[in-house]
Amino acid sequence: MLVIGIAGGSGSGKTTVVKAITKQLSGRVVVIPQDSYYKDSSHLPLEERQKINFDHPDAIDWKLLCQQVRELKQGKTIEQPIYSYITCSRSKTETLTVEPADVIIVEGILIFTCKELRDQMNIKIFVDADDDDRLMRIIVRDIEERGRNIATAIEHYSETVKPMHLQFIEPSKRYADIIIPQGGHNVVAIDVISATIERTLSKIEAKKKR
Repeated sequence: MLVIGIAGGSGSGKTTVVKAITKQLSGRVVVIPQDSYYKDSSHLPLEERQKINFDHPDAIDWKLLCQQVRELKQGKTIEQPIYSYITCSRSKTETLTVEPADVIIVEGILIFTCKELRDQMNIKIFVDADDDDRLMRIIVRDIEERGRNIATAIEHYSETVKPMHLQFIEPSKRYADIIIPQGGHNVVAIDVISATIERTLSKIEAKKKR
């Protein structure tokens, strides 16, 4: 079993890379998104919940994320939390059942900031992209998925996303084994990574048969 971390700034193309790798390794991959592990804030008034800085490491329930990755590595099934950006809270009644697989992809902007999580990864990939490209993707995403308008999306980028990227995410690039430039558009890099994963899995399976 391989644990692969895929990090990068907001709007860098992480999701595109994850989907491409998952498609090439069909049926052998399970994806664990960092975004499912934001701390539950349902006990706070909605106004305070909407002020949460989702780009700061303190917003993540690292203990639960690390525990559930360990459990998957042990061949156990987990109940992944379901988090809503709209209500800024974790569902109390629903979870997502996740079965273990040959490849576990942990994906998120902050995953390399947690040493305990990094230490569980076999391969660490950082998806890089120009700031202008990321800004455009973030604005579209915030409007379509998070209920913001253009003005609030730009304000959020300037006051939160950009400074947190410079403080936490960009420095975490030093932990990466592989850096993919041009975000999710780098087809060659994605093909090389997928081939590397397949070769590594083949070696693991060959050792088991000995």
